[in-house]
Parts: sequence; structure tokens; C-alpha cells
Amino acid sequence: MDRNFIDELAHYRALPARISRAAWFEAAHHLAECNDTQGYKRLHGHSFKIELILEGVPSGPNGWVEDLGAVEAALEDLRKTLDHAYLNEIDGLEVPSLERLCAWIAAKMAPRFTTLKAVCVSRPSLKETCQLDVRQPKS
Repeated sequence: MDRNFIDELAHYRALPARISRAAWFEAAHHLAECNDTQGYKRLHGHSFKIELILEGVPSGPNGWVEDLGAVEAALEDLRKTLDHAYLNEIDGLEVPSLERLCAWIAAKMAPRFTTLKAVCVSRPSLKETCQLDVRQPKS
């Protein structure tokens, strides 16, 4: 192989990479403190998409940022908790805005994945997305 290519390859392999995994769930909620012009106060439901974004320098024998199978398993745990649930009844989600849902998910996932960079929660049918950039706690 060409020496320049080998050097370029080593350079790019040492750079941080971002990976992501997503899951879907259906849930109901209401937002009691809103004015009622848009129906937020009433119990209603949405289809939600959760995306975990992880970032780091790929390492280990497989050259991974994180094992996507482990990320999938963690998302499945979240999905089981949130799917077909009334979000207001879940501890920590009593006021389940997109922003607070992102924070709740980040608090659950950051201890499992030190490479967690961001949490995105969207309601695609409404074209709404919230992305929370995660700051890992200092050791």
C-alpha cells in the first residue's frame, strides 16, 4: 500500500467518531401549566423517536466508539418503560415536555455510556425535535 494512504488512514482512525442508535415509542401526556389554545392541557398521545448519539475515539479490537448492541439493549429498556405509558406518572417526568424527556433519558443513559454526547427526542408527525447536549460528570 501507498505510504501516504497508510499515514492518512492512521490520522482518520485517531479522530473522534459519532455513532447513534434510535428507538420508537408511543405515549400519552398532558401539560397542565399551558394555556389551552393548542390542547396541551388535555390528555393526548404522540409517537416519539429517541436517538442516543455517542462520540469518542474508536478503540479496542473492533475499533468501536461503543458496542451498538449494548446501546440497543439500553434503548429497549427505555422503550419498555415509556411505550404506551402515561408519562406524567413516571418519576421525574411529571411535566413531560420534550426538554424534560431529553434530560430524563440523559440521566438514565449517561451512567451506562461515558461516550454519550447527545440525546434527541422527536415527534416526527409534528416535525418537532429536542436535542440535549450531554456534559459528562467530572470523575
